[in-house]
Amino acid sequence: MDNSEGASTLWGGRFTKSLAGDMLAFSTSLPVDWRLYREDIVGSQAHCRMLAKQGIIAQEEADTICAGLTAILEDIENADVVLDTGRWEDVHSAIEDLLHERVGAVAGKLHTARSRNDQVATDVRLWCREALDSLSRQLCDFQQVLLTQAEVHAATSMPGYTHLQRAQPVTFGHHLLAYVEMFARDFARSRECRARVNVLPLGAAALAGAPYPLDREFVARELGFDAVAANSMDAVSDRDFAIEVLHVCSLIMVHLSRLAAEVILWSSAEFGFVELDDAYATGSSIMPQKKNPDAAELTRGKAGRVFGDLIALLTLMEGLPLTYNRDMQEDKEALFDGVDTTAACLGIMHAVMQSLRVDVKRMVEAVQGGFTTATDLADYLVRKGLPFREAHAVVGSVVRVCLDRGCGLADISLAEYQEVCDRIGADVFDAITVEGSLAARDIPGGTAPKQVRAAIATARARLEQDRSALA
Repeated sequence: MDNSEGASTLWGGRFTKSLAGDMLAFSTSLPVDWRLYREDIVGSQAHCRMLAKQGIIAQEEADTICAGLTAILEDIENADVVLDTGRWEDVHSAIEDLLHERVGAVAGKLHTARSRNDQVATDVRLWCREALDSLSRQLCDFQQVLLTQAEVHAATSMPGYTHLQRAQPVTFGHHLLAYVEMFARDFARSRECRARVNVLPLGAAALAGAPYPLDREFVARELGFDAVAANSMDAVSDRDFAIEVLHVCSLIMVHLSRLAAEVILWSSAEFGFVELDDAYATGSSIMPQKKNPDAAELTRGKAGRVFGDLIALLTLMEGLPLTYNRDMQEDKEALFDGVDTTAACLGIMHAVMQSLRVDVKRMVEAVQGGFTTATDLADYLVRKGLPFREAHAVVGSVVRVCLDRGCGLADISLAEYQEVCDRIGADVFDAITVEGSLAARDIPGGTAPKQVRAAIATARARLEQDRSALA
């Protein structure tokens, strides 16, 4: 079969046969990379304007091509284009073929001084840039939800945990602020990553650059890139930027997964600290009483999927010789999936935390047990002149007395305290209250309600700056 009878390709002249049907089905990327149609068209228009500016093609030709591309974009967004995997192997060949149908042979001039290698690298960078901007906005919105909850519960006491054992009193607001800090770092990472994404590969051509007087800086300005790639071989073979995007997504998912895990624990009968809104929980097909925290569990589960996307892309790139290899076609599926999954999880956890109902009474009851103010008793003894290691041992003995009697630190008498250590006075009972424990930690970063409110104000100011940077 003559190649002209087969699928529309950009490379058929050297071949006497068209792709076999199974090879075409195996090699096509159209169902995946079609979502790059806007980036492909915008990038092509900027390239075309540059070709005309440099006198490489006529201005009239450029105007015709750009107008044709605009019309194609409108057709696509009006759902007037039907994908045909038997005709097109990728988004680039599809759009060029559609352009040829619309404007005729002049469409063939668009690809002057360009290869699909630098074209796709440009498209993916444009897509990543927008994806990072969108994730950054979501991160800001999510921090806002956490800050709102933290402000309501700036003084709501709860147990802080280590090893999932009750450790010391904290406030629920302070606990939520820990996640605000995590997501603030994620925001910073996303912006740092964006700077490395925002480099223009176009002009590298296949791998060696183009033998035309290109104005790459003009194209960079047209497309909003901060710089042009310094090396043509690196420009077409680099996917570090995509790996970095998935790394940003992976850390966001780590933090979402940790928060989801806590929501799952807190909503259990054993904790009873929170209840998910009915809109974000499900029931059991057999047990009518069940209310399952599925939104949080799915988020926790999807973290592994995003990590897998990152590993897939790392594995794809390791060991590849320069420059472009067809292996790299596989980059987009992992990239798109990782970003889409992260965005979906941010959205659902935003809704979960915004609608979360907090059982303050249950939290306060929980923090009263488990000797959570034992460290405060040790600190009290230090203030009485005891070295901390000795104070630690004394408190351990007091805890043993309480365990034997089945009571708490506040339930034994002053005489019993003094039997263990004669430095203990009547003021000990003020030192071992939950309120006293919280108030004592009145330092920056501490859990004292005063510090929590100050931290919320600081976080809100930072968030405003971050939002302004996105505008």
